Amino acid sequence: MLDQYRQQHPYLLALDSIIFGFDGEGLKVLLVRRGVEAETWSLMGGWLQPDESLEQAAARILFELTGLTNVYLEQLYAFGDPHRDPIVRTISVAYFSLVKVADYESKLSETFQARWFSIYDLPPLLFDHGDMVSLAIRRLRYKAAQHPIGFELLPEKFTIPQLKKLYDAIYNTEFDRRNFSRKILSTHLLIKLDEKQKGFSKKGAFYYRVDTEKYRQLNHSFLNFIASPLAP
Repeated sequence: MLDQYRQQHPYLLALDSIIFGFDGEGLKVLLVRRGVEAETWSLMGGWLQPDESLEQAAARILFELTGLTNVYLEQLYAFGDPHRDPIVRTISVAYFSLVKVADYESKLSETFQARWFSIYDLPPLLFDHGDMVSLAIRRLRYKAAQHPIGFELLPEKFTIPQLKKLYDAIYNTEFDRRNFSRKILSTHLLIKLDEKQKGFSKKGAFYYRVDTEKYRQLNHSFLNFIASPLAP
């Protein structure tokens, strides 16, 4: 039995993090620069340690890179092309996470030369990281239509126009304002606050927050006015 183990080839196991954030205008992904001369960027990542599960390693790496805990984190896919890393055979398990940009910026570490990029205007990426981002976007679109995970990208209180702008960014489209508002409010997931956002219109827009209890219980299609969200 032990001989069978000894005959196998050793491989490295990496974890790559597709970190999505919303800055109020567009959907972003967090990248780090690789190299000095070449404008090559990559996802943030790290290595699996001997005493960790994949989920523990993914959460640790995310914390080390962003200083954030208790954020939305989901395993995406395992990338194992034999030639994906030209140095040594490396298998990567990719995770995607949803963070609030303001939270990350308040804990920004200068150890990493990191920068937010629009998901629709990415620079050249290392290895197969472009494929990882593309797959993560497809998964995010699918999940955002089935479950209100988009709220994970918003501040604690937000307006309906801010929420619409987020979903416009996720799906790279322009939803009808009245239809979007009617559908969102029909979910009964939002609690209307007495406070209004000022400075953008004469009337101002009311702030809302998520009813966390209903958020946890929701188990049906969320944005069913999205005709055919891309499957994972």
